[in-house]
Parts: sequence; structure tokens; C-alpha cells
Amino acid sequence: MISQKDNPAEWALLMYELDDAKEALETLMREMTEDPEYEEANFRVDLGHIYSHLNRAWNSKDRLGTEWTQEKHEELSRFPKDIEPT
Repeated sequence: MISQKDNPAEWALLMYELDDAKEALETLMREMTEDPEYEEANFRVDLGHIYSHLNRAWNSKDRLGTEWTQEKHEELSRFPKDIEPT
């Protein structure tokens, strides 16, 4: 796994994904609580956004280099195949 000490640029990208997932989750929770008309369609989109950030964090945990093509971005956004829910 990359480390802050040995891979500072990659680490910054990993932290960005986790921080953005955290912010999106907090926003989702606030909107669901405050908006009595919050709908399942919004929930699907909002949760998909959060999953994308978490998926990129997991899928890039060993990745060296900071250049991402759109194709690589989409690949890293997919749900991981090497992690099981607990």
C-alpha cells in the first residue's frame, strides 16, 4: 500500500478520495434528514457518488503515478473485486 512518506503525491490523491467521500456522505445524511421529500432516485445517485470515491480509494491504494486517463478513472471507480463486506 502507498504511504504518506514514500508516495506523497499518490497519498494526497487517496486522501482526496476519502475526504470527498466523507463530505458527500455528510451532505447525503443532512439532505435526507432535512428534506422530507428526498427521493430514492436522489439516494441512488448520491450513494453512487460516494461509492465511486470509496472504490477509487481502494482500487488506487497500491497505484503509483498520478496521471489518470478517463478510462483509468472509470476502471478505478468500479466496485472492487478483492474486498468483501464484513
